[in-house]
Amino acid sequence: MIIWLASYPKSGNTWVRSFLNSLLFNKNNEANLEELSKIDQYPKRSHFINLVTEIDNIQELSLNWIKSQQILNQDNKIKFLKTHHAFCNYKNSYFTNNDVSLGVVHIVRDPRNVISSILYHFSKKNYKEAKEFLFDENKALGKKFDINDPNANRNIFTIISSWKNHYNSWKQFKKNYLLVKYEDLIQDPYKEFNKLSDYLSKIVNTNFDSNKINSAIKSNSFENLRKLETKNGFAEAIKDKQTGEKKQFFNLGPDNDWNKLLDNDLKESIEKEFKNEMSELGYI
Repeated sequence: MIIWLASYPKSGNTWVRSFLNSLLFNKNNEANLEELSKIDQYPKRSHFINLVTEIDNIQELSLNWIKSQQILNQDNKIKFLKTHHAFCNYKNSYFTNNDVSLGVVHIVRDPRNVISSILYHFSKKNYKEAKEFLFDENKALGKKFDINDPNANRNIFTIISSWKNHYNSWKQFKKNYLLVKYEDLIQDPYKEFNKLSDYLSKIVNTNFDSNKINSAIKSNSFENLRKLETKNGFAEAIKDKQTGEKKQFFNLGPDNDWNKLLDNDLKESIEKEFKNEMSELGYI
């Protein structure tokens, strides 16, 4: 059964994923960016082998979302999958359901900070382009297969919609739902990651030693993850569209502060567009 780590892009999913990898799969509970593949991403092209004839056709993909997840579940093991996909349905084909999913850890981040990460990560020319990305209800990621792209397997049609629609979609998934706010992880990582560990204990019937939890938390500080990337690189870092050079994946982190980075018009525009959701989350 699948436990989803679901988030809009640039909301802290990789941070949570790294913590879980350290806690569950590293014998010393240490952060290791090279081991993150133990918590896979979905969807990937390899998930649809022998299921579709045109993998870049969203109609074919959507018809096989559930089938591909059923295949992943054939080993009868609990597995974690990272996704940026919205919990949506495309022409009556649902992205996932309760039969194949055990639960979801839903990671959200203040859109006033997400926009700066979108600007940097996706090589947008300016905040206007980044805002269009954030507001776009028809937004999707992914492009056609390129044999020369080392990340081609992960580059597949992924519906994310707008920040608002993405958040509202996953909060509808009620089975073993846990909301995690990026800002809470920054403010009190020990409290929040312990909350995540308690959640897992309840649904997978496993008790986690407090020393192991604390060790995993310490090892997965943003500062340490950035040091590991600087030293060893990170396979999931993407290239700058202008220079072709790899971008630092763990970039600003806690230093990404909308109070310092956004002008008043942009701030107010985001707050107006996402007023209900931001109020619900306590951002405004």
